[in-house]
Amino acid sequence: MKVLVFGAGGNIGRAITAELLSRGHAVTAASRSGAQAEGPDLPVAVGDAADPGTVARLAQGHDAVVAAIGPKPGAPVPAGAFSGAAHGLIEGLRQAGVRRLLVLGGAGSLEVPGGQRVVDAPDFPDAWKPNALGQAEALEIYRTAGDLDWTYVSPAAIIQPGERTGTYRVGGDQLLADASGESRISIPDYAAGFVDELEKGDAIRRRITLAY
Repeated sequence: MKVLVFGAGGNIGRAITAELLSRGHAVTAASRSGAQAEGPDLPVAVGDAADPGTVARLAQGHDAVVAAIGPKPGAPVPAGAFSGAAHGLIEGLRQAGVRRLLVLGGAGSLEVPGGQRVVDAPDFPDAWKPNALGQAEALEIYRTAGDLDWTYVSPAAIIQPGERTGTYRVGGDQLLADASGESRISIPDYAAGFVDELEKGDAIRRRITLAY
């Protein structure tokens, strides 16, 4: 499968790219800076996911597009960053005739018992809210794209470096927690589940979440 990955240079984007390559997929890495993402032989393209024309040009000839975009940890989130990318990706893929889109999502819009979103909890850190609310806004935009085969993949509440075990659970719009009440997953296992969904296509036009 030929896959275009926006945000391949980020922590999670690198893991997704590495997982794709390990399974024999042909990957093109795209970023606004054109920075090298994963290995010297990986094709790299310069492009902004918020620009439909650029998305259409880069997506031509690919079977799927991955959007793993997001700010670096601790960096401010520009207003409209996630919604702009959602609009750019949707319109660009329509122009390119590419239907399959997988999006690195956020956990803030997941629901806890009672229907409340994680981001709306009183103890949700203020510093994380712009990212969480921006991701939630983008999800609603993707939900309007009924002509694309999109999947929005939310991680657990805590996603961090760790081992690749290949073991995880798949949920829907509700936050997944383990027997001790923790919601977590390693970046490599999130990447494994992300690529599993790309290959299987079990969750077309809906959000899933991955956690232990």
